[in-house]
Amino acid sequence: MIGAHQPQNRSRAWFLTFLRWAAALAVLGALFHFLPLAPLRSALAGVPAVRFLIVLLVYLAAHAAGIGKWKMVVNAAGSGLDFRTSAQCYLGGLFGTLFLPSIVGGDIVRMAVGLRRSPRPAAVLAGNLADRFLDMAAQATLVAAGLALLPGSLPPEFRSLALRMVLVSVAAGLGLLLAAAGFRRFLFRGRSLRFRRRLARFRGAFRSVRQKPHVLIAGWLTGVLIQATFILLNALLAISCGLFLPLRVWLFAWPLAKLAALLPLTQGGMGVREAVLVALLLPFSAPATLVLASGLAWEGVVIAGGLLSGLAAFLFRRESSPAP
Repeated sequence: MIGAHQPQNRSRAWFLTFLRWAAALAVLGALFHFLPLAPLRSALAGVPAVRFLIVLLVYLAAHAAGIGKWKMVVNAAGSGLDFRTSAQCYLGGLFGTLFLPSIVGGDIVRMAVGLRRSPRPAAVLAGNLADRFLDMAAQATLVAAGLALLPGSLPPEFRSLALRMVLVSVAAGLGLLLAAAGFRRFLFRGRSLRFRRRLARFRGAFRSVRQKPHVLIAGWLTGVLIQATFILLNALLAISCGLFLPLRVWLFAWPLAKLAALLPLTQGGMGVREAVLVALLLPFSAPATLVLASGLAWEGVVIAGGLLSGLAAFLFRRESSPAP
């Protein structure tokens, strides 16, 4: 019975992947329909191939720092992964974002490899969760920096909207914590002893990370540096497309657009990120065509980086495989 369900599950997964790609193309198609194509082609043609390659190399170098950050955090939880295995997990996750829903889909690939290779799988789960929280904290830090630098040029409705978003996020987080505390006994009642042991190992691993604030601070600062590098690279591509905006505007808009891409609506957040970025930059008199062009150029970097990461992860896997 289990074997009979595997082809069905595989077909369903491919079907869902097809739907997400279709959704991404539909969003981009809508943008192409409402925006003039000639200026878009002209803006994309303004990106020199050499500059694109340099941006791609710096993008990959930033993710190399991301490998070190991920390894540091998951090992703080007690996973015991070496650099080669961590690189295989992390780079496989970058490749996985091209085929799994939203940016979070890459975490599934990371954990799938790490759970098999680590002597403490619970530590991989806890460490990856902590690393994801650090990434979101880094994004929020950059958004806060952008808001702090834009008190005069940010439209009043945007300030109130940003404040509401922050309040809703905080309220939602507190609500989840209170709900988890209130329904704790209900959720764990009747669970097997094996499940409780696994949960205890996960909680112990997560507690191990929390008890190392220097790791959390270092991971957060590294995350801020990596995300700031991505913003600078995106701004550089935008300049090549003819879009000139102050850096503080990118600090405000780009992380918010990336957070919107976490929604599992399209493949790797493609289309969603560009549409949200166009909407966020319109109040700053940014031409929508140029914003879309810079977003498409960045998507090219992400796709190329994902494919190269998948190749590197495959090579790491071959080197670490035992000889027959």
